[in-house]
Amino acid sequence: MNKFDIYVDSSANLTDEMAATVDINVIPFICTVNGEERSCYESGMPFSATAKKYYEDMQAGADIKTSLIGEARFIEAVTPSLEAGRDVFIITMAAGISGTNSQAVAAQRTLEKMYPNNKIYVGDSVNASLGEGLLAVNVAKLRDMGESLSACAEWFEQNKYKMNAYCTVQDLKYLKKGGRISTTLAIAGTILNIKPILRADGGNPAKLTFWSKERGRKKAFDAILKEFDELCINPESQTIAITHCNCEEDALKLAELVKQRGAREVVIEYYDLCTGSHVGPGTIALFFTGKDRRNPQACAQLQKKGKVATQKI
Repeated sequence: MNKFDIYVDSSANLTDEMAATVDINVIPFICTVNGEERSCYESGMPFSATAKKYYEDMQAGADIKTSLIGEARFIEAVTPSLEAGRDVFIITMAAGISGTNSQAVAAQRTLEKMYPNNKIYVGDSVNASLGEGLLAVNVAKLRDMGESLSACAEWFEQNKYKMNAYCTVQDLKYLKKGGRISTTLAIAGTILNIKPILRADGGNPAKLTFWSKERGRKKAFDAILKEFDELCINPESQTIAITHCNCEEDALKLAELVKQRGAREVVIEYYDLCTGSHVGPGTIALFFTGKDRRNPQACAQLQKKGKVATQKI
């Protein structure tokens, strides 16, 4: 049995501690800030410093552009593992959010012809940020316990829709800039202090959808915590994650509220730069394992209440 290596795109948002303790390779997205290319992840460099500067630039009005990871970059990244005789497990951001997954699949097809004796698996995380990252960490733990690539892929497919994700934004102008809401809605929402809540849905492909809208930050947090109470399974025995776009104080408050509900391990990290670009400074997100997002009742609610909130990156 070949040992296999795990690769994620930088949307997986692994914390510095996770990156140091699990053997997962990160392929970074590239963002352009005022015409200057910046890597969304650099091994060995504290992510918090990179992210803080990025979101400060964004808040100051920097021109931000993002792009997907192309087939050639996936091939370049994973070839050393294949050359060394190891199999490869690639995990990407949700296919409904980014075309990056389709590029990874294209790379898989090319590489399977070049390395017919190796296995290459591409997994759509149906999520982003630490929703993707927590799944990758669990796959790494299973691998390190001796499970095969096939067994890990089976676990991944059976459990990925159980990773729930909710986020709320602080400033509607970033959703407006990306074409996700109209100018009229953005202005009206700002005047009324509307805070939309977005959720990773149960579709195939999975997308980020509008779930609800609340008046004010506190009510937005209350709504997210209500979903956590209803959907989270055994919070005391799992890692729960919070990511934020340069609003650490709010992230700490949310973490404390989650701990009051039984969680013991809550990790906090800056929101990954690529997807964070589309929601903007002040955004905060919560990720936890819970009820399957594909259950019929939840899907019916999404179809009734929500609509697609994102375009592909």
